Amino acid sequence: MLNRKTITAILVLGLLAVGTGFGSATGARNLEANWNDFLHYTLIGRLDMARGYAQAILDSGPDPVELLALSDANPNGYDLLLRAKETPHDPQLAELSGKLFHIIEQGRFIRRSDPKIIVQEVTRLTGTDRGRLAAVKRLKNAGEYAIPYMLDAIADPDRKNEWEDVKWALPQIGRDAIRPLTTALQTKNTPLKAEIIKALGKIRYPQSLAYLKYVIEKDDSAELRKQASLSIRQIDPAALKAPAAALFFQLAESYYYHAESLAPAEDADFANIWFWDPNANLKLVREKVDKDYFNELMAMRVCEWALKADPAFGRAIGLWLAAYFKAESTNVRIPRYFGPGHPDAFVYATTAGPEYLHQALARAVRDKNAYVALGVIEALAINAGEKSLLYRLDPPNRAQPLVLALSFDDRPVRYSAAIAIAAAGPREMFPENVLVVDNLAQALAQSPETVSENTDRWNEQLADSYAIRAAQVMLKLAQTRNPVIDLSAAQAALMNATKDNRPEIQILAGQVLAHLKSPEAQRSIAAMALTETNIMEVRIHAFNSLAVSAKLNANLLDGERIDAVYTLVSSQQTDPALRAAAAAAYGALNLPSQKVKDLILDQARS
Repeated sequence: MLNRKTITAILVLGLLAVGTGFGSATGARNLEANWNDFLHYTLIGRLDMARGYAQAILDSGPDPVELLALSDANPNGYDLLLRAKETPHDPQLAELSGKLFHIIEQGRFIRRSDPKIIVQEVTRLTGTDRGRLAAVKRLKNAGEYAIPYMLDAIADPDRKNEWEDVKWALPQIGRDAIRPLTTALQTKNTPLKAEIIKALGKIRYPQSLAYLKYVIEKDDSAELRKQASLSIRQIDPAALKAPAAALFFQLAESYYYHAESLAPAEDADFANIWFWDPNANLKLVREKVDKDYFNELMAMRVCEWALKADPAFGRAIGLWLAAYFKAESTNVRIPRYFGPGHPDAFVYATTAGPEYLHQALARAVRDKNAYVALGVIEALAINAGEKSLLYRLDPPNRAQPLVLALSFDDRPVRYSAAIAIAAAGPREMFPENVLVVDNLAQALAQSPETVSENTDRWNEQLADSYAIRAAQVMLKLAQTRNPVIDLSAAQAALMNATKDNRPEIQILAGQVLAHLKSPEAQRSIAAMALTETNIMEVRIHAFNSLAVSAKLNANLLDGERIDAVYTLVSSQQTDPALRAAAAAAYGALNLPSQKVKDLILDQARS
């Protein structure tokens, strides 16, 4: 018989065992036991226990391939994991389940991309019927990773006995094989190229069409051209009538807009871009890139092929520029294959002609992509004149992309478009000119104090920069007496700007107001000059602007302000520089002689 103390000790030990049963640090439990218990308690609704075993699995640092094997051995359990990952009832369990799922996917990727396993499976194709079917199934699972090794086998003269089996298996890899296969069309090995062309035809996905048509248009081999034609007929016979450049452009647009059929595999945190390197051991080499901009990078590459097919296919340039800006918007570092010192999108944009920039801008406006639109507009502002800025697209829509940008739902885009048009000094009227003035006025009113956010898209520095740029371009318009952009519509904003706490804005606003024939404008300048709280530099510049206004528009001041100016001029206590500026302004007003007489006699000695 067990006494009470013994029973109590056993119960305590049992509780301790349960309390530490989730962990595997002692080695008492293995991965399989924790996995099975996690599934069991999830199934019966003991979610607190399920969380404990899930955490125990994660704490043990499980081997992804081993956890994948456990998952594959229990399909119902894997389905249960997926449901737990999506459950809204227990966010903590959902988070832990998501981490387990991620590890399993890591294992799936490791297993299917392992070169040793792939090489073994390629060799197994030449074996028993059962082994052959198992091998092709595993190679299909390996997807794009199998292609370099399969092509290597076909190109190796010492492996002739494997050729027919590998050729048979190649098209069965399916859609995942297309990117490496189309890249491998650059091979100089004609028999190998023929097999690639045949495989693409049998896979029957439209993303191969442009590459096959390129073979028809560019390859020297009549046999390869014939085979490419046959493969296109298997996919879409209508494509035979389209130029390769146009087909590449369609494919590039599909990448640009993230067509689901072109998405990379989901079981890795990255995507692959394939290159053909004739000097490498395996000629097909891959570069890992971030999934965030994989589609944009592929759009750029396909546009490059469009230009190889037809250097005059200018639409590919506009799309390439848009894709590069769109890739940069992810804030991911450019991929390694770009090479050191590779220029950014803005350098290419400023080098490109306005026609291509307008193509990119029209796309960005249509897509409501502010990052692309802003980059293109800033490039246009640098290298385009009036005719180029107000460029119209070809039919059917005949749209003016930069004019459309004046109504874009993004402040920096609208302001940059207005500044770009204004800086070009348009001489011909266009209906949207009022939008230019409206946006310039809005930009001028921006200041660090008005900013309630702090993002890459809008912050204190940007607000300040746009206000200054708007004021500068408005001054240029005023000085050149631009006949199209009527700055009188911005008079209220300019008058407010004379009271700004930024001296540069005050000075520029006064200089612009000097060119407006308006009593309110001239009086606003005088008020800025007479306000004693303004710094000396601002007051002197204001008097200079008042002089300009008086010369252009004559005297529009009231008696009170005229007297105030005279008081400054006549006082010996006034700063000499300020007194000189005030005197120049006073003289420019061309007032009756009475005040000038008083000034002279006041200093006279009889």
